Amino acid sequence: MKAAVFHGPNQPLTIEQVDIAKPIDREVLVRTVASGVCHSDLHFVDGFYPFPAPAILGHEAAGIVEAVGPNVKEFKPGDHVIACLSVFCGNCSYCLTGRTHLCQSRPVRPANEAPKLSWKGAPVNQFANLSAYAEQMLVHENALVRVRDDMPLDRGALIGCGVTTGVGAVLNTARVEPGATVAVFGAGGVGLAVIQGARIAGANMIIAVDVFDGKLATAQELGATHTVNASAGDPAKAIREMTGGGVEYSFEAIGLKKAAEQAFDCLRPGGTATIIGMIPVGQKVELEGSMFLREKKMQGCSMGSNRFKVDMPKYVEFYLQGRLRLDEMITKRRRLEDVNDAFRAMKAGEVARTVLMFPTPSPSRSRSSG
Repeated sequence: MKAAVFHGPNQPLTIEQVDIAKPIDREVLVRTVASGVCHSDLHFVDGFYPFPAPAILGHEAAGIVEAVGPNVKEFKPGDHVIACLSVFCGNCSYCLTGRTHLCQSRPVRPANEAPKLSWKGAPVNQFANLSAYAEQMLVHENALVRVRDDMPLDRGALIGCGVTTGVGAVLNTARVEPGATVAVFGAGGVGLAVIQGARIAGANMIIAVDVFDGKLATAQELGATHTVNASAGDPAKAIREMTGGGVEYSFEAIGLKKAAEQAFDCLRPGGTATIIGMIPVGQKVELEGSMFLREKKMQGCSMGSNRFKVDMPKYVEFYLQGRLRLDEMITKRRRLEDVNDAFRAMKAGEVARTVLMFPTPSPSRSRSSG
């Protein structure tokens, strides 16, 4: 199969012919239809987070089941599926208490079996248990959820990470109430999902913060009631002035130390800041200690605190009902060969989301021409 191979930090991905094994046990072979280019992958390309090379990156994908292992009961060839990096074992204390996204015993292929992926006769590391920048994915069945056949899979791919992370941060992690005031730092793919989650939750005031006017315009189209261009001054101060003291909920969706600190600084007393972005390893977030006396809180969020086998079909229904707008989040559709330029466009602030499209013999039906 064709795949984009990661060779190490600050090096371009190269398109190579990679071998993929047949599914065993509870594994499922998926023909990739669409794979979103997520900022999390860029953190590894830029070296902010380590990952051993060679590897195939990508973790925001949807596709069609081609084959299943002998012990798979949930899926069959032809099923339309969304993949999720929150693969879970189903047996650990996190899984048994409903926090599968925090599973610490994620299932992997036994070491005595042939590697899932290989290139030039040597193993290739699978990223996030998915490796979605490839024509096929070989994953555990607990990394997939079946979705309706009439869900367009390019939009379904966004649900695989960015939407589940952003909407889930609002509905599951922070549990924003109707009528609340919300600030969202970052209007990329995840930030736009947060904004939509806040709209779905019934927030009264949703303030989008970014340095690109184009992204702020998209944020308003998708539900932001107010915007702040952070390049014009201190956004936390601007938010406090706009709200008469600060917001009840803030979300950091970039992965920047400064933005996390501003997200805390813009809270009203009793407010909660939720950090979604991947702040580089080793960086410390500094907060004004006296503010804790005002009952301000900061918390982390992993993949929207998801129960993806339940949440993702729900988000599909939100989309098909018109409550969750995904068409507008896809700025460009490109080929796998364009992955490096997709990263460049992301860094330049040119896109909300680029989706890599793969040819498939069974194209999904689309609700719109997209």
